[in-house]
Amino acid sequence: MSTETGAVSGSETSRIHNIGYRSYDGKRLGRSYARRSLYSQSLRGSFGLGRSAKSKVLPMLLFGVMCMVAAIIVAVAIAAPGTTALPIKYTAFAIYLQAVIGLFLAAQAPQSVSRDLRFKSVPLYFSRPIERADYVVAKLAAMASALFILTGAPLVILYVGALLGKFDFAEQTKGFGQGLVSVALLSVLFAGLGLVMAALTPRRGFGVAAVIAVLTISFGAVSTVQAIAWQTGSTGAIEWLGLFSPITLIGGVQTAFLGATSAFPGGEGPGVGAGVVYLIVVLALVAGSYAVLMRRYRRVGL
Repeated sequence: MSTETGAVSGSETSRIHNIGYRSYDGKRLGRSYARRSLYSQSLRGSFGLGRSAKSKVLPMLLFGVMCMVAAIIVAVAIAAPGTTALPIKYTAFAIYLQAVIGLFLAAQAPQSVSRDLRFKSVPLYFSRPIERADYVVAKLAAMASALFILTGAPLVILYVGALLGKFDFAEQTKGFGQGLVSVALLSVLFAGLGLVMAALTPRRGFGVAAVIAVLTISFGAVSTVQAIAWQTGSTGAIEWLGLFSPITLIGGVQTAFLGATSAFPGGEGPGVGAGVVYLIVVLALVAGSYAVLMRRYRRVGL
């Protein structure tokens, strides 16, 4: 029985009201928009943008440290009389500042993926027109982009400072280009490894420890064994030992192909032949990281 406009009564205590719900008649943006939105949100989140004030402190502080070191190098080079080049190569900057890069990755990789796993929000992404590959690609691209910004911005400061100091344009441009290629490769490799470590556990603290262990402990172990090999005369093993640490992998690739100075004991890095092996290992690690992430998120059911 109708009791009033827009309502029907089945009893004295129950009513059904027409509350005016309307169907969505706007444009369906689809997977590509969802993927871009996830990428943008993840990239902004890596620097604390769109999050609380305390979430911005560490990433912005680390970014400031990277840029400040570059600015100091430029200031010293310009102020020193008779200087015709920067005191550090573009390809060496990220290697020297690896601790800052590792700390940034250890803090932001778990933030990017661990919270979604811990609070079981990943299935909500997959209930929309977005697939697992979209999620993994967006997260990988965002973390790689964040690392590239972190490592590439100081190189821009070095390059602009070198041009203002009227250093040789051709030499500085070539070195700047080599440095950008180096940090781009580093960013993709570190992003893949960092996200794998973070995605294996929903606990952020465990993810932070795992990332630090993979980057820092492996580098320390490889450097120690390389030094022992140098002292004992086993120089042939030094270049192959570099395959077992992400930092030395990047160092080997840029020594072989990008004109970088080797940081290996004795100053002799891998040649072109060994450099090809280094590059293959880097690409295999990136592909393997993607495969592991795809497998990890395939297990996250609705």
